[in-house]
Amino acid sequence: MAHEKEDAVIIETDNVQQGSIDFFDDVSEFKGISNRKDADEALDYALQVSQHKDVDPEADRRLTRKIDMIVFPTMALVYAAQFLDKTSMSYAAVMGLQKDLKMKGNMYSWSGTSFYLGYLVFEYPAAWLLQRFPLAKTLGVFLIIWGFVLTLTSVATYPGFIAIRTILGMLESSTSMGFMLLTAQYYHRKHQGSRTSFWVAFNGLGQIIGGSMAYGLAKRQNTLPMPGWKLVFIICGVITIFLGFAFLLIIPDTPFKAWFLNDFEKELIVQRLRENQQGVGNHKFKRYQFIEALKDVRTWIMFFSSVALNIPNGGIGTFSSLLIKGTMGYDEMMTLLMGLPAGGCEFGGLILFGIISPFVKNRMLLASITTTIALIGSCLMSFAGPPKAQLAGYYLLMVSPGAMIVMFSIVSSNVSGYTKKTTVGAIYLIGYCVGNLIGPQTFKAQDAPEYRPAKIVMVAFYAITLTTLPLLYFVNRKENLRRDRLAEEGKIHHQQNSEFADLTDKENLEFRYVL
Repeated sequence: MAHEKEDAVIIETDNVQQGSIDFFDDVSEFKGISNRKDADEALDYALQVSQHKDVDPEADRRLTRKIDMIVFPTMALVYAAQFLDKTSMSYAAVMGLQKDLKMKGNMYSWSGTSFYLGYLVFEYPAAWLLQRFPLAKTLGVFLIIWGFVLTLTSVATYPGFIAIRTILGMLESSTSMGFMLLTAQYYHRKHQGSRTSFWVAFNGLGQIIGGSMAYGLAKRQNTLPMPGWKLVFIICGVITIFLGFAFLLIIPDTPFKAWFLNDFEKELIVQRLRENQQGVGNHKFKRYQFIEALKDVRTWIMFFSSVALNIPNGGIGTFSSLLIKGTMGYDEMMTLLMGLPAGGCEFGGLILFGIISPFVKNRMLLASITTTIALIGSCLMSFAGPPKAQLAGYYLLMVSPGAMIVMFSIVSSNVSGYTKKTTVGAIYLIGYCVGNLIGPQTFKAQDAPEYRPAKIVMVAFYAITLTTLPLLYFVNRKENLRRDRLAEEGKIHHQQNSEFADLTDKENLEFRYVL
């Protein structure tokens, strides 16, 4: 039985094996809710909207287009800017950063590791802040502070540089989690995978912009007032500060506060949330949901999948420019240019991934396909002799975020209960941090410039990732079949507005996991 008197929605889940499950017709009838703070923020609005109201498909499509024109571009540009910020160190590495900061041995590896150390330490506090305070305002403040701290990189010595990278990791820990929550608020479950793919694809755009900017600065190095790598950090920081203020102005904390939606469109949002069997959020931390997240086997399958997938990601993200320059024999200028096609591959590949995802019902199959492509790319980098073949392998790695996109959409679509959702998302991103912490450490100074042992590690962990994805599919499929049987036996009874009680996916037996 899942319950907690002081702050939980109480559901007698033991009755699943014995009799029927009853939800509630009105908030006053729902056991465990002593006030509206226990329910979802959308409940007050939902009680005013008929549950059986027909939805005009054309009006629903117009609403999606409006969200795609306002919410999505803002998210996508912010994500591009943050990836640009994150990869700016890779460009700076071939523009004199290591020399100017007197880096020796594995000191550069710690530049990447420190970022994800900060991310790891602050991920759950960031998730708590996103639940406790207004979502959009919290994200906007994080962005503005992030941009300011990034500009300080231009005046740091090595110890200060490591400290700044750690703080930047702490600040970035809010973005992916916040964007998963925003995507779940605005889009149908069937669209969440594609929209997540689209905004992650803008990482590739950030890489293209960053490489182009670094190339232009490097080419004019002799006429610049300071080293070009310092200007990279300053420009990226200013862009992020601007986008932080834009985010505060454009994105509301919930769809029901959206300046760009009329009353009819807000009613359509309610219908979407009902279809998703999820609300928009609850600011009250519920301990029983936190514990349920820790006990859910899905949480840990996703965690270990994230660790395995991101060990290669952490290494390639920090050392990509050095690999191109050292292993493939390009000079500084060509190294910066060769990073541009990689950004194009990621952008185009993930956009294509998002386009086809609605037509492929099995999300784990999609994740497995992109991971297999990345495995092939890592094999080319590790075992192919010709530099051009290795470069092709590097470009193939750019589709590896496809598996991460699927997991992001799984958090959005398959985890219900706001405390549980933020907890599972935080644990998944902690796995992301752990992988990215380990990744740069596989690149040892004595293995330069080819770093062959690190490349073989990449091959091994892409292969491990491929074992975790089918496991999550079978766990969810088994539970869906069990709930279908209960429904056929009449042991689950639908009641109005149960989706706005802030129930977890385990409590709400009407909930079905997207496969």
